[in-house]
Amino acid sequence: MHPPTVTDPTRCPLCGQPNACAMEVERTTGQPQPPCWCTQVDFSPALLDQVPPESRGQACICRACAERAAPAPP
Repeated sequence: MHPPTVTDPTRCPLCGQPNACAMEVERTTGQPQPPCWCTQVDFSPALLDQVPPESRGQACICRACAERAAPAPP
């Protein structure tokens, strides 16, 4: 039996790099932050489907993963 996986809310659930989510910084420090970059991005359903089920709603995808998944401009 495997121990339960604990999701680090400061790390991208796809690549493990820091996600730089201002909402998480505010939650952990209590210090108001400007709106997070992630509130200005549309994450595609295909990208969100790549997040492991245990991490969904627990950690933000990082900007690098979001940009890699974004469709190329016409």
